[in-house]
Amino acid sequence: QVQLVESGGGLVQAGGSLRLSCAASGRTFRTYAMGWFRQAPGKEREFVAAILWRGSSTRYADSVKGRFTISRDNAKNTVYLQMNSLKPEDTAVYYCAADQQYGGPSRRENEYEYWGQGTQVTVSS
Repeated sequence: QVQLVESGGGLVQAGGSLRLSCAASGRTFRTYAMGWFRQAPGKEREFVAAILWRGSSTRYADSVKGRFTISRDNAKNTVYLQMNSLKPEDTAVYYCAADQQYGGPSRRENEYEYWGQGTQVTVSS
């Protein structure tokens, strides 16, 4: 089992920045990849970014490429999502997820077994 806790969300003006954190605990040594997803009101949850737990491979949604950066600190069992040049359309609940089965870094929700509770990001115009 893996427990994931997100933090760092909040209210920011358009053009601003936020850094989200996802602290993992439990059997993290089995993790292949970590991902960030988001869900805006009235919309389905969508992929944002993913990173291998060991290795340098990353993957981004086209909508955030060049603005968001995913990184990790294995010593702290933490994954980060640095979000710059935020837009109102980035407003959503952001979730982190862990893949311990498929190898990653995947865009697919069903390739992540563990999920955090989410953190709200609101970007005002």
